[in-house]
Amino acid sequence: MTDLNLEDNAHYLSDDHQSSLHYNYKTSNSRFNNADQVGEEIVNIRTRRASAAIPSTNTIGDEEEGEAGLKRSSDHRETQEFSGLSLLSLSFQSLGVIYGDIGTSPLYVFSSTFSDPPSKRDLIGILSLVLWSLILMVTVKYICVILRADNDGEGGTFSTYALLSRYVIKYHLKNPRETSKVEMKRLATIDIENTGKRGHRGIQLRRKIEASKIVKIVLKIIGILAVTMVLSDGVLTPAQSVLGAIQGIQVAVPNISKSTIIGTTDGILILLYLIQPLGISKITIVFAPIIGIWFLLNASFGIYNLINYDATIFKAFYPYYGINYLIRNKELGWRHLGGVLLSFTGVEALFADLGAFNRKSIQISWLCFVFPCLILTYTGQASYISENPKSYSNPFFNSAPPGTLYFALVIAILAAIVASQAIITASFQLISQIMKLSYFPQLKIKHTSKKYHGQLYIPSINWLLMIGTVLVASIYNNTTSLGNAYGVCVMMVTFFDTLMVSLVAIFVWHFNPLYVVGIWLLFASLDGAFLSSALTKVPDGAWFTLSLSTILAIILLIWRFGKEKQWSGESQFKPFSQGNVFEMKSTSQHDKKNSIIPLSKINGLGIFFDKSGKDNPEVFNQFIEKLSCLPEFIIFFHLKPINKPTVSSENDRYQITRLNLGNSPNTYPNYCYRLIINYGFNDDIITPDLSLIIYNQIKNHLMTKELENQRQIQILEKAFNHKVLYIIGKEQLKIDRKKNNWFKMILLWSFIWTRENTRNRIANLNLSPDGIIEVGFLTEI
Repeated sequence: MTDLNLEDNAHYLSDDHQSSLHYNYKTSNSRFNNADQVGEEIVNIRTRRASAAIPSTNTIGDEEEGEAGLKRSSDHRETQEFSGLSLLSLSFQSLGVIYGDIGTSPLYVFSSTFSDPPSKRDLIGILSLVLWSLILMVTVKYICVILRADNDGEGGTFSTYALLSRYVIKYHLKNPRETSKVEMKRLATIDIENTGKRGHRGIQLRRKIEASKIVKIVLKIIGILAVTMVLSDGVLTPAQSVLGAIQGIQVAVPNISKSTIIGTTDGILILLYLIQPLGISKITIVFAPIIGIWFLLNASFGIYNLINYDATIFKAFYPYYGINYLIRNKELGWRHLGGVLLSFTGVEALFADLGAFNRKSIQISWLCFVFPCLILTYTGQASYISENPKSYSNPFFNSAPPGTLYFALVIAILAAIVASQAIITASFQLISQIMKLSYFPQLKIKHTSKKYHGQLYIPSINWLLMIGTVLVASIYNNTTSLGNAYGVCVMMVTFFDTLMVSLVAIFVWHFNPLYVVGIWLLFASLDGAFLSSALTKVPDGAWFTLSLSTILAIILLIWRFGKEKQWSGESQFKPFSQGNVFEMKSTSQHDKKNSIIPLSKINGLGIFFDKSGKDNPEVFNQFIEKLSCLPEFIIFFHLKPINKPTVSSENDRYQITRLNLGNSPNTYPNYCYRLIINYGFNDDIITPDLSLIIYNQIKNHLMTKELENQRQIQILEKAFNHKVLYIIGKEQLKIDRKKNNWFKMILLWSFIWTRENTRNRIANLNLSPDGIIEVGFLTEI
């Protein structure tokens, strides 16, 4: 499998797209014919406007055919929907990925909340807060509401920000080459007479946001911070989970040394990251049964304790006891919320992992299995602690029925290890999202499942997370120190989610803003109470995750700032997309008369890598301006990624359009075609046989009009047999010192340095090097 990002080197693949380019020409038919057999999935492709990928004034002959072909493909992620056994299978898989963190919270919630044996009154109060946190913060807020705020099937705060950018115009600056492919929906298109005051208020609010630069900047920063905070937890959570599990061995082996615990923890962490390339589907074959057994074990322990101890603990379902606890204990009760919030840590990863599964599968697994098991677990532990107050320090193991301790210890260790998978998968999902929206350099992505399109793996991020997690586990070396750094980022992300989804409710779902604000105040108050309590941990360790997320956010903002400056500089190019290119005037500073450039013919087939799929590619304009010549047969070659494993239909895969470059003053005709190849993330396009693929497609297209195109077929065959040239753009960026102050120049220098050290080289194209021509050009930013 070969994954390439040719964003700047080949100058043809859009900034949003990072996919593996796989398509073997000789075996394509047999592979694609079986593509429909990969599963029982039902794909719901949301209808969107077709991108205007063909210049209307320069297209002749086959315009309708090419345009119709483009309408069949989508520039956005396809939302998959499953039913029956496929949905149940996906729900079961989700157990092994997204519930590990929230599922292992019963190991430490009560011990992290109380510092002394609690009274029954206080115990019921904390249990009430835990139960209602699971009901309100997880079930109502996330499972029932926030999961619906997906962006074409993807979840997470940044994905919600991207969703808003499509509904509020001028809200999100895009690559100018890709603006025709951005779906922008405005509430203004809705008939105000039909929507009444609701639509009117929504339009007014949208206009205020559009007019406020501060609001747009704040929301952008919120989206970025939410990503970086989840990534910060991605370094911390595996260390916390695995180290906590290994420390549990001290229950059975009290004399075990700290170095042994740390060494074992690091070894397990390394193994955990080493298996990530296998993909979620293969990992969950082992992980899902472990978590399933863990939840059943907790539920059975809970039922046992409720039968044998204090069943009156069920009164905690009455919210009065939780509220009364906070009122009675005042500041201490508020501080104890920092322990209560541990009962739903991992909920932010639940939303971020939405792209790897889907909404229905997560709702089924939570409502039908995980939630009932957790209710039984916490009530059972409280029932036991009610009659054995000193057992609060280790409630899970102390409340285990006789004869089950060692089995429970083994399962707890395995479950704690699996708990790390949720945040690892979420990290891959979030990095993929920010790369698509040009907030991060393009990295290699591998899709690990043909059936579930959102399951992916990013090698470089995986190894960076592994190094960071091992270092954190080794430096902190105990769960108490790690626990102090935990929780703040979780609550900030959930608070950001509340804000973003409230805006989605107004602009996307078109709810009355007054109703939305009322509901927002309720959940914002809950978020604020938990967050303010968690912030008390900042001096004791939470500063680490906040500092790490801030550094990552700065990196993302610098990259985005540089990309926007690059796009602004590229927009100054004057493409010769209309009129006669043979009458193109020189733009050289030495040519004061601005005379017409005489163009000569060169033998051979010229394949120009086309980044945007519309107009004449910049590399073509630079080629004829610098070399004053044209190949006798020209093809603009554009790759268009589609978010599915393969493009199985021949008609859907290729779109061919003839372009008119004008009238040649010489005696030879000019032939120019645009070839667009739609490809899936498992298709291999760039191979040594690429020129043969392109030649055969153009030739087959011409043969459909045999009499008319005999001359063109002859020219094509002659050009192909003589020489095939791959003409590729190589853009260099230069900082304009006149337009930038010293601060902006530092930011731009950082962007250019990162860009030069992250982009792939021409050698990675896997093409014959003797046919590659790089055309360099300078862009001032």
